[in-house]
Amino acid sequence: MASPANSFVGTPYWMAPEVILAMDEGQYDGKVDIWSLGITCIELAERKPPLFNMNAMSALYHIAQNDSPTLQSNEWTDSFRRFVDYCLQKIPQERPTSAELLRHDFVRRERPLRVLIDLIQRTKDAVRDLDNLQYRKMKKILFQETRNGPLNESQEDEEDSEHGTSLSREMDSLGSNHSIPSMSVSTGSQSSSVNSMQEVMDESSPEPVMMHADESPVNSTSSVVHKKDHVFIRDEAGHGDPRPEPRPTQSVQSQALHYRNRERFATIKSASLVTRQIHEHEQENELREQMSGYKRMRRQHQKQLIALENKLKAEMDEHRLKLQKEVETHANNSSIELEKLAKKQVAIIEKEAKVAAADEKKFQQQILAQQKKDLTTFLESQKKQYKICKEKIKEEMNEDHSTPKKEKQERISKHKENLQHTQAEEEAHLLTQQRLYYEKNCRFFKRKIMIKRHEVEQQNIREELNKKRTQKEMEHAMLIRHDESTRELEYRQLHTLQKLRMDLIRLQHQTELENQLEYNKRRERELHRKHVMELRQQPKNLKAMEMQIKKQFQDTCKVQTKQYKALKNHQLEVTPKNEHKTILKTLKDEQTRKLAILAEQYEQSINEMMASQALRLDEAQEAECQALRLQLQQEMELLNAYQSKIKMQTEAQHERELQKLEQRVSLRRAHLEQKIEEELAALQKERSERIKYLLERQEREIETFDMESLRMGFGNLVTLDFPKEDYR
Repeated sequence: MASPANSFVGTPYWMAPEVILAMDEGQYDGKVDIWSLGITCIELAERKPPLFNMNAMSALYHIAQNDSPTLQSNEWTDSFRRFVDYCLQKIPQERPTSAELLRHDFVRRERPLRVLIDLIQRTKDAVRDLDNLQYRKMKKILFQETRNGPLNESQEDEEDSEHGTSLSREMDSLGSNHSIPSMSVSTGSQSSSVNSMQEVMDESSPEPVMMHADESPVNSTSSVVHKKDHVFIRDEAGHGDPRPEPRPTQSVQSQALHYRNRERFATIKSASLVTRQIHEHEQENELREQMSGYKRMRRQHQKQLIALENKLKAEMDEHRLKLQKEVETHANNSSIELEKLAKKQVAIIEKEAKVAAADEKKFQQQILAQQKKDLTTFLESQKKQYKICKEKIKEEMNEDHSTPKKEKQERISKHKENLQHTQAEEEAHLLTQQRLYYEKNCRFFKRKIMIKRHEVEQQNIREELNKKRTQKEMEHAMLIRHDESTRELEYRQLHTLQKLRMDLIRLQHQTELENQLEYNKRRERELHRKHVMELRQQPKNLKAMEMQIKKQFQDTCKVQTKQYKALKNHQLEVTPKNEHKTILKTLKDEQTRKLAILAEQYEQSINEMMASQALRLDEAQEAECQALRLQLQQEMELLNAYQSKIKMQTEAQHERELQKLEQRVSLRRAHLEQKIEEELAALQKERSERIKYLLERQEREIETFDMESLRMGFGNLVTLDFPKEDYR
């Protein structure tokens, strides 16, 4: 954001605290113009802004860190004081807006409608009189001196002093700032205050631009006509007498024309003031360039810090994105591995199921084949036994001759039936035993297959849980490694940022010290120039004072001459005629003696005046030098104190940043360790629950199977129970 419009001529006096801090800390809003309005009110009231006599570098620190300025004089009303204090709230949020200021008592109070117009008119009249005074001086120098010879210097000074006294009263009554500033104030500060006051006046009193002959319009109180070696200035009010001035050099003349053409409106400045400002403008360039360079350096430092912060932020974002991608890659790989393991386990279970089905079918076929073989053997045995029994019965019947043949046939038939029935029962019993054996062995085989499937499930869940634990441990190790790398990067970035900030602060302080030293040398040169001017001006001042003493002596001589004539006439009237000669001689001697005494006093007064003036000038100059050295030393000490304070504040800020970073890193590590513990605990809980659920389900399946076997009448089957191991 650009600096406010009121911060002109390279001076910091109208800059709000947030504008100064914005060179280091950030942004500001339109409230800065409200601050500038308050400073302008103080300048209009006290004829100079706050901290006007202070070096610009020192003023920057004062504005940013000290309390808001206030009106020093007690002659202003309470409403005006409250208005200024209201505008100069240091905290921008507490500062009013323009709409709030329009509702202030100071703005809404009743006031004369023509006060500004009257003030402008009085100022224009005073400026016109000042131009006339300068015109008469130039007229005496350029015209009357060539025609009538040089004028008496005392008469010229007397005429100018009388007119200048009346003019100075008018100028002082206006409260304007058109007088020549003190030489003890820096040139840039002088012109900034004068320009600020005059620009406010210029904006309030536009006047029509005058044209003369073929010349271009000149925006000033007069039109300029060049004639040979002089510049004649014609007064805007229509005064016909030309006022010649020495023709300036071509560069000064072109600068003056450029300056006047640039304003584009009439002015209430005098011609001499405009010319002096043009010369002072050249001297302001150095101060303006110094302050502009300082501001440019501060802005460049801020840009470097912002660029470094953005670079470090981008680096950190890239680092975090890289770590995030690594975490996501690990999570995706873990998911893929678990999916592969799940598919592998499903394939193993399906394979085991197929093998178990094949084994069961093979087992059943083996039992059936054996039972079929046993049944065939049993049937053959029955057939043999039936034949043996049949033959034995026949033999017994053949031996018994007493039994009738029919009865024998009946007995043999009945015995065959009994034998066949017995063999049928034995065959049925065998088939029943074979069926029970088949079902019991099939049941036993199914239970064995179920136990084997349970073992496979236990093995699969152990493998899956171990895989998850391994992946989680790898993930935790990766997160710890990421945290350590992030910690190293954060410390390295903080060290880089703090090092750049300290380097820029050292460069800024070095620049401020160099500017302060240049300011000190400039003030000393100005004071030396002022003393040289005073020494050059001293003979003229001494001559003027000598003329004043001579005039007093002449007045005293005239008074004594009048007294002598009166005394002589009185003595001649009261004494006889023959004594007149003696009385005249006596009075003549007395008059001569008194004039000699007056001449002696005159010479003594002249000598004392010259000695005292020279001594007073030396003492005053030495006192000014001492005061200036003391002031510059105090400003240098103040600048060093402020720089030390800023350095200490920066070091404290760096310590706070380091502590904050350490706290953030330790807190993040604690959160990470807590997260790792929670995830491990959750994983262990999941492991225990899944194993417990699996064992309970398998146990329920075995119990259900055994209960069903009991209901089927198989009793307790011989099983290979798997041991209740702790698979955790």
